[in-house]
Order: sequence, then structure tokens, then C-alpha cells
Amino acid sequence: MKWLELLTVAGTTLVSAAIVVTLYSLGVRFTAIAADAQQTSPRVKRSLAYMCFGLCGLAVLLGLYLIIPYFSK
Repeated sequence: MKWLELLTVAGTTLVSAAIVVTLYSLGVRFTAIAADAQQTSPRVKRSLAYMCFGLCGLAVLLGLYLIIPYFSK
């Protein structure tokens, strides 16, 4: 068994999962901040939230692209 490849895949999976979770939680946080009535520029915060959600979705789609064998042919 090739242990270095196993550790590489495990490390990449851990980092990727942390990135997706961080992007999603930042998107939720920016959405909550934008919903506050006392904010001076909720439009900027809402656009940042949508950008975080979009990057999270792109990361998930990239992971699916790498996992599904049909796309690697």
C-alpha cells in the first residue's frame, strides 16, 4: 500500500471540507448581518454572502467532477 498517497488524499479531504464549511458559515454570517436593520450597507454584505455560497457550490461541483468517473474519460 502506498501510504504517502493515502495521507495526501486524507489531508486534501480535510482541507477541502474545512474550506467548504468555512465558506458556508461565512455566507450564513453575512446573511444574518445583512438582515440587521441597523446596517448602513446591507447590499454589500448580502452580495458577499451570495459570493460565499457560490464559491461553496463551486467547490462541491469540483469535488463531484473529480469523484464521478464519467467525467474523467
